[in-house]
Amino acid sequence: LHKAIRRQRQMCIRDRNDRILLVREQNGKWSLPGGWVDVDKSVGENAVKEVLEEAGLRVTADRIIAVQDRNRHNLPRYAYNICKIFFLCTLTGGEFQANAETTESRWYAEDELPQLAEEKKKAEQLQMCFAASRNPNWHILFD
Repeated sequence: LHKAIRRQRQMCIRDRNDRILLVREQNGKWSLPGGWVDVDKSVGENAVKEVLEEAGLRVTADRIIAVQDRNRHNLPRYAYNICKIFFLCTLTGGEFQANAETTESRWYAEDELPQLAEEKKKAEQLQMCFAASRNPNWHILFD
C-alpha cells in the first residue's frame, strides 16, 4: 500500500527590524504565508508564488530552515501525512493586496506574536524561524 505525502511550504520573511511577516487568514488568525506545492513548479518556485499570492510581496527563497512532519508538530493530527518545508526568504518588493485567502499582512517581533492559526503554525515554529534568520550557519532541522 502506497501512501502519498502532501507537501506544504511555509515562508519566513524577516525585515531589517528583526520582525517576521505574518498574514491574517479569513478566520482572523495569523500564520506564515504558505500553502500546497503545485505539481508544475519546484518547491522554491512555489514558495515565491505563494508569498506573492497571499501577501502581495516579491521574495527570493534563500534557504531551507526545516522539514517537518506536520502530525508531529501541529494538532489536530490528520489521517494523511504532510511534509512542511520552512524557507527563509528575502523581501525584494511589493505591497499587500487583498485576496481570497488573507485579509492583511503585518510584521511582528518575536515578543509580540498575535493569536496564531495553531493547526498550521505554532509559536515554537515561529521561534525557529526567528532563530534561523539570525544565524547564518543554521543547520536544517528535519524529522
